Amino acid sequence: MAAIELRGLTKVYPGGVKALDSLDLMVPDGEFFALLGPSGCGKTTLLRTIAGLETATDGSVVIGERDVTGVQPGGRDVAMVFQDYALFPHMDVTDNIAYPLRIKKVAKATRAGRAREVGERLGLAHLMDRRPGQLSGGQQQRVALARVMATQAQAFLFDEPLSNLDARLRLEARTFLKKLQRELGVTTVFVTHDQAEALAMADRMAVMENGHIRQIGTPAEVFQRPANTFVAAFIGSTPMNLLEGVVRGERLEVAGCKLPVPASAEGRLSDGEQIVYGVRPEYMTYAAEPVEGAFGGRVAIVENLGAVHLVTLEVGGVLVQVVVPEGSEPAPGAEGFAVPRGDRALIYRDGNVV
Repeated sequence: MAAIELRGLTKVYPGGVKALDSLDLMVPDGEFFALLGPSGCGKTTLLRTIAGLETATDGSVVIGERDVTGVQPGGRDVAMVFQDYALFPHMDVTDNIAYPLRIKKVAKATRAGRAREVGERLGLAHLMDRRPGQLSGGQQQRVALARVMATQAQAFLFDEPLSNLDARLRLEARTFLKKLQRELGVTTVFVTHDQAEALAMADRMAVMENGHIRQIGTPAEVFQRPANTFVAAFIGSTPMNLLEGVVRGERLEVAGCKLPVPASAEGRLSDGEQIVYGVRPEYMTYAAEPVEGAFGGRVAIVENLGAVHLVTLEVGGVLVQVVVPEGSEPAPGAEGFAVPRGDRALIYRDGNVV
């Protein structure tokens, strides 16, 4: 197994389109690392450049102790799972799993034996003679995983491998894939646009935008303390409240409300300074009666999210959202108050966290 290091990696397409802009990244040996971002941010281009399917315009890719920037994909000792699994429809499961070994000219008996061994480990023993068209989506995904396992590569590269599964299968596959990666201990880079996948599966993650990495950290670090307003707005099943405000002495004036300065920003703000006050709906409580240091307004929308409800208040011309437990949701039109947790609120200045 091996670490993956990117040094000043740049990719420019014809016409001057810069997909990757001088990226530096270190993925330690054995880590499950997620690349997360909206469509067009460069995450798949980055993965393909690591694999050698795209040629870097500048910079280098190092896998283990070896600079593989100029090495062909087959010589990089990585294995990739594609979004559509890329299984051969005319081959049975055994031959699909063994195909990379066939390319490496491994003896037929050896590759068939390894395919059976890996297939049994992934619960495919009874399906080895079937073709992809006779398999479910979840079974096809396991065949694709078995194929990369059979190669015994130094690193696994996953390009949105769960996106073609339905919601229930995706949850099952998420748990299975994370458990498998921990058992194997293989360095894994996982591309996804689904933040729930990244937060649930990754040891660390990078959030990308327009060819840049906006933040690297553990899922908890990225969720609890987004480095900038882009990450703050992108991460979370319910968007973070990002409200413009101004510093007034020892307090903040935000959406017509007077709030204390969060502990994380104490002593770092100047009177009259323009700021953005950020707090997640999960880190607020709802009150039906006036409370000091709360956003007061009228309930505009109540959304049922299952075990919780998302309440949207109209406060001084802006919308403030708060998550409330099932059974305690207010009625639309009612007067309500959203109380932020001071230890979870963040202040952003010029787009970056203070």
